[in-house]
Amino acid sequence: MRPSVYALMLFASATAPARTWAQGNETPLHHALGAPEALTITASIRPRIEAIDGQFRPDAADHDQLLSIRTTLAIDYHPGAFFVGGEIWDVRGYLERDRSSTRTGEVNALEPIQAYVGYQLGDALGRDTTSRVTVGRFTQDLGARRFIARQRFRNTTNSFTGAKLDWSNKRGDEALFFWTMPQNRLPNTSARVQRNAVVLDHEGTDLQFFGGSFTRNGVLGGSVQVYAFGLTERDTPRFATTNRHLFTPGIRLSRKPDKATADYEIEATYQTGRARDSDEADNLTNLDVSAYFLHLEAGYTFAAGWSPRVALQYDLASGDSGRAGKLGRFDTLFGARREYGPTDLYGLFQRSNMSSPAVRLELEPSDRTEGYVSYRAGFLSRAQDSFAATGVQDKTGRAGKFAGHQFEGGVTHDLISDRVKLAAGAVYLIKGRFLTLAPNAPTTGDTLYGFTDVTFSF
Repeated sequence: MRPSVYALMLFASATAPARTWAQGNETPLHHALGAPEALTITASIRPRIEAIDGQFRPDAADHDQLLSIRTTLAIDYHPGAFFVGGEIWDVRGYLERDRSSTRTGEVNALEPIQAYVGYQLGDALGRDTTSRVTVGRFTQDLGARRFIARQRFRNTTNSFTGAKLDWSNKRGDEALFFWTMPQNRLPNTSARVQRNAVVLDHEGTDLQFFGGSFTRNGVLGGSVQVYAFGLTERDTPRFATTNRHLFTPGIRLSRKPDKATADYEIEATYQTGRARDSDEADNLTNLDVSAYFLHLEAGYTFAAGWSPRVALQYDLASGDSGRAGKLGRFDTLFGARREYGPTDLYGLFQRSNMSSPAVRLELEPSDRTEGYVSYRAGFLSRAQDSFAATGVQDKTGRAGKFAGHQFEGGVTHDLISDRVKLAAGAVYLIKGRFLTLAPNAPTTGDTLYGFTDVTFSF
């Protein structure tokens, strides 16, 4: 796939005609089944085609493509205070090449990602409050979705088995407390992933994730959120791990974008505990973890046509210096990475050993079309550690810290309001000194990536 193909994808999305669904908020599937009002039924199908040329990962195909089909079905029955629900995702991939980078982030066939029961507590925890308890398997978004996220762009999603308490009040304050066992997605071999093998994901006390969050509304024109997460992990015969025992507290201040208004976001997170620097069976050395993450953003939305918003961004995630007995590489836990570019076959950036300034322009040509263009530069925090999600590393540090220039653009367009959405995007990565000269950097030239998908919601 070359730039002319990417341009055609964007043009098709931007110019397709729009329609509306006559039934309003009622889903077609709910209407067709004549389901009772207390029962919510939703389904979707999202085929996506994507391709990459000029691979940046070592030991992966120089160029690759993936046709993925994600099918979902969700049911929630809420007749009163008690509620019960479940959801199945079936994500399958086709057309991958030998040595494809496709893994369980892109393919996970026939998996029940939610199966829960719960109870609405009403105002039992305070006057003018609402709270509820959920038990079972569920997905979760929290804050800016950097550490806990239900995936949207990525084909497969994080899921957790455990219990949680959600609380909110009339002024918009929110709290969350949870204890969970995150799912390890299966199968975990590339050959079985590429065969779309159906293997149920695993959860157990060998991996536990817990913590809490509180958000106060009406602070500095926006809100302030404080949170703390704990993670414990140990090896099992089935899963080799780095035996992480991490404590991750943080704070986030933000103001949402609005017309003719400045917005901002500041998030600072620290990570401590212990872990090993590899999951090799003979590595039994625990290292002291001291890592950090910082996000800064300032934006402004103009009151002009197309509502242009310009934002300056900076992200800093610590890397490992190789200091004896210490580990400085930040762990992003169960967060989403879409804010740094497309994931799946691309997925260059993640919150590990990264220093990255960016500028972004967002546009809304109509109430059914949105688009953006962005530029992001990539640097290493520590020259001796591997950069972000690439696996490229120079332990001598001689390849320097500059990874490259990333140019990105994308558009989404509603063909049928709330029912059919078309999306497309493209990335051009000009590789810097590090991604060119590091010992295991592939000699594949600059990277081109593009995708287009259509989501049908029922």
